[in-house]
Amino acid sequence: MTASKITLTPLTEDDREQFILDNQYAFKFGAVEEFGMRDDHLDGEGEIISRKTIEHCIDHGVAYRIRENGKIVGGLILKIDEQTQHNELEILFVSPDVHSKGVGTAAWREVERLYPDTVVWETCTPYFEKRNIHFYINKLGFHAVEFFCEHHRDPHEDERYGPQDDVPDDNEGPDEMFRFVKYMK
Repeated sequence: MTASKITLTPLTEDDREQFILDNQYAFKFGAVEEFGMRDDHLDGEGEIISRKTIEHCIDHGVAYRIRENGKIVGGLILKIDEQTQHNELEILFVSPDVHSKGVGTAAWREVERLYPDTVVWETCTPYFEKRNIHFYINKLGFHAVEFFCEHHRDPHEDERYGPQDDVPDDNEGPDEMFRFVKYMK
């Protein structure tokens, strides 16, 4: 059996729309798997992560497609701060067809290889995404450092996801998130 090769390729403009759709599908898959189609975890259009948020992240970050042996199997978006090297993983998703096959871990190892000067990585994930929490802590070595909820709001939410003016109650999807960090140096 041949080992699969995981690579990252920069997102192209002609793949942007499919990237957004693939991202929404992957996030929605996890929520529906956990809760079914309950309205309290989905935005007004039935998504866990809005088009507006994904577009904001793409427009203000560096987006890549995750490929397994050349075939697209996911994507990720990073926010790189060249001065401080305090970088963020904005979004990482893999197709549910390749969950639990090492694709996400291999993709993350490639991110670390591409950005060796990073001092610290930061990311967030919804409280109900047990698969993600396990992935970040047990597979990648991140540490949970903060829990955002109604009693402790994310002070950087607008920077992170863009203003959500068109979303009822200035909120999309879950408002309870874990923040993770990984110190590299």
